[in-house]
Amino acid sequence: MWKEIIVLIKKEVTLEWRQKYALNGILLYVVSAVFITYLSVGAKQGNISVPTWNALYWIIILFSSVNAVAKSFVQEHQGRQLYYYMIASPEGIIISKIIYNTLLTAVLAILGYLVFSVILGNPVQDQGLFVLNLLLGAIGFSACLTMVSGIASKASNNATLMAILSFPIIIPILLMAIRISKNAIDGLDRGVSADKLLTLLAINAIIGTTAYILFPYLWRS
Repeated sequence: MWKEIIVLIKKEVTLEWRQKYALNGILLYVVSAVFITYLSVGAKQGNISVPTWNALYWIIILFSSVNAVAKSFVQEHQGRQLYYYMIASPEGIIISKIIYNTLLTAVLAILGYLVFSVILGNPVQDQGLFVLNLLLGAIGFSACLTMVSGIASKASNNATLMAILSFPIIIPILLMAIRISKNAIDGLDRGVSADKLLTLLAINAIIGTTAYILFPYLWRS
């Protein structure tokens, strides 16, 4: 199955490379959102506080991830999905999409972090913990939004359904990520964040396992 997953990931990368406007639009969204924040919340005068910096960062990353991952299944017409149904297993499809969306979300998160550091300053004292938190948050966002995108693609009003279904799942991930990043910004001992990291890792494992188990039933419908 792993050969199948690798082929499907290469397919996703090839399609994204051919349709550069999608990736470029998301990158433009991140940069423009950070710059608007710089102009509007007093950051230009150096008035932005650390909690505000942290909250604004995760808000921008969250909406960037939604824009990036929402198109996983919604953009593919039924003919292409039928073709995938005949040549690939549902487990391979969902795993490949989660891995690809995780890579895409991680790139967006790191890019947002670099842009934030350049434009709004970098108050983070524990860089390693902050980056680890970014990666775990990217895994959680991509696993959740990929599965919800698959469910929403079966409905007519998929945008509304995706927002409703993803909200209660995203909130625990977002809360854990914000708390861990606040500890990293303050430079606290990593032992303080250990339980939160384990909680975030457990949430990601639950979401990924649930998607792996339930997606074949959804795919057959």
